[in-house]
Amino acid sequence: MADNLRRLVNSSPFSVLQDKLEALYKDYHVFSCDQNLNRCCELVELNSKIQGQLFTILNLTAQEGGHYAGIDTLKSRFLPWLGSCFTIPASSISTDTSLSLMQESAEKERKIREMSSAHESDMQKIEDQLCSTRLELNSVKQELADTQIELDSTKNKSATTLLATEDEILHLKAELRAAQDQVASYKRKLDVLDDHERQVRFLKDEVSFLTAEKSVLQDRLVRSRSPSPLPRRSRSVSPVRGESPTRAQLTSSSRHARLVSRFSDLYAIERLESQSLLRRYIDDLDTVQRIIFIAVVESFQAAKLAYRQFKIRVKKTLSSTHIGHESLEDAVVDYIVRNLDLYDVQTSVNDVINSMNVNPCISFPPEVDFVLISSFIREVCRIAFAMQTLDPPLDLAFSSDGELYSDVKYRRSFDSEFTAPLVAYHVWPVLVEGDTVILKGEAVTKRGALWRSRSRSSSPVRSQSRSGSPTRTFMASRSRSPSPGRLSSSRL
Repeated sequence: MADNLRRLVNSSPFSVLQDKLEALYKDYHVFSCDQNLNRCCELVELNSKIQGQLFTILNLTAQEGGHYAGIDTLKSRFLPWLGSCFTIPASSISTDTSLSLMQESAEKERKIREMSSAHESDMQKIEDQLCSTRLELNSVKQELADTQIELDSTKNKSATTLLATEDEILHLKAELRAAQDQVASYKRKLDVLDDHERQVRFLKDEVSFLTAEKSVLQDRLVRSRSPSPLPRRSRSVSPVRGESPTRAQLTSSSRHARLVSRFSDLYAIERLESQSLLRRYIDDLDTVQRIIFIAVVESFQAAKLAYRQFKIRVKKTLSSTHIGHESLEDAVVDYIVRNLDLYDVQTSVNDVINSMNVNPCISFPPEVDFVLISSFIREVCRIAFAMQTLDPPLDLAFSSDGELYSDVKYRRSFDSEFTAPLVAYHVWPVLVEGDTVILKGEAVTKRGALWRSRSRSSSPVRSQSRSGSPTRTFMASRSRSPSPGRLSSSRL
């Protein structure tokens, strides 16, 4: 009950009812009939609410007194008033109930005014936010339009730049091709310069030889004028080969020394480089050394064959136009010496590689592509071809696995058995001039070399029995009928 009473006191409904009555009195002549009736209904409702709260308080107060407390008061005051409430004048009833109704109505109006003002404030804020949002949207649209314009301009610039870049790339490619052509021309000029340097060296050798020849001729002239006997004159004539020596004859000694030195450099430099290259793919050092040795031997065979064919073609060409006191043979050799660049070395290299591919000592199984050492083979072919122009020509001595070791022809390798009498395999061939050894070769001597050589010679047959493929059958037939000069174990 105390809480309900406190709420009734705090809400002050009678003051609200009074305020509403005063507002109705002030504006009674301003409002219409319906508005005034609504105001009156609000006052009645406020009054009834106040009465309802008072009845609630009355009920709670009666409950707090127990079952029998307050009965006398209710009988003496409340029940008589309740029985006569419908006959009491309206003024007395409105006086009791109008306060709460007026207070409630005033409270509603106050809340309505507060809600209206809050609503208007919220609406104003929303309108302000809507205006700001519209402004931002317009600015964003403008920025979007500017960005689209900038993007279009960037696309146009990019397309222009791309075209310019493509033109620049084409221009750079043209410059690159021009630079490559210029480099090629420089290389050709450098090759020509090298040829000129070689010719200068040839001419210097020729001058030195002519100087020596001149001294010999002067000595001969002095001896011919002196009263010397005829046998001594005849001995002085012996150094002169003929009346008009050709250029090939004049430079033969110098070319001989240069080619021997170049062959020695092959053994000391290019052989080791090729050996290092092959060791990347083949672990067995013996197999690598066999490959290099066979490559040298096959290169000499191919170069000698190419020299004979080239010499036949040159002789056929010069035979119809040759005139002069020198022989046709000297003219042919002189022409070959002057035009060593006409030698088709690539064909010889291909022949050498093909021969190595079917060589039974290194082709079962093929462990590596021999094109790896094509540069080494090319250089050996060039040197071997140039050696055929000498008189007498330089060649390689015949060698075969399992032959008797000779200190005159070979040097033992570091891993050889120095007490073994037979050659297991060769590392480098012997360079000879006729029957004279010019440069020693290198060989590996081991005990049981002949037995191992025979076991290797029979290996192609075993390979043929293991595989019936056409390639192995062809190579096995080649191993049974080796070509002349080719290193094979069938020569034992």
